[in-house]
Amino acid sequence: MSASRTKNAPDMEKEAKEAFEDIISVFCSITDADEMKALFDDLFTSSEMKDMVNRWLLMTDLYKGKPQREIAEARKLSLCKITRGSKMLKKEDGFMHRLLSSRYDDHIHI
Repeated sequence: MSASRTKNAPDMEKEAKEAFEDIISVFCSITDADEMKALFDDLFTSSEMKDMVNRWLLMTDLYKGKPQREIAEARKLSLCKITRGSKMLKKEDGFMHRLLSSRYDDHIHI
């Protein structure tokens, strides 16, 4: 392929999959919180960081049983985003449900 030609869709898809796997590998290799914060600062814009934090807060609110409309109003989020999060948490064998359960369940199930 000449330098002037653009990559075709299958090549771009393969490249994107490989990049995704590389990103996961990098995230998994970082064990220091300050290094992870530095990576996030370099990799994400402040708006992307805000979106990620809001997604986390949304998921924890839902897991703890807060009503969707209350979350929407308090967090200024659309009900569509909240509904998506709710569907993820309804999968009891889903990763997010297991993660939040391990973080927030104590002797009393929330």
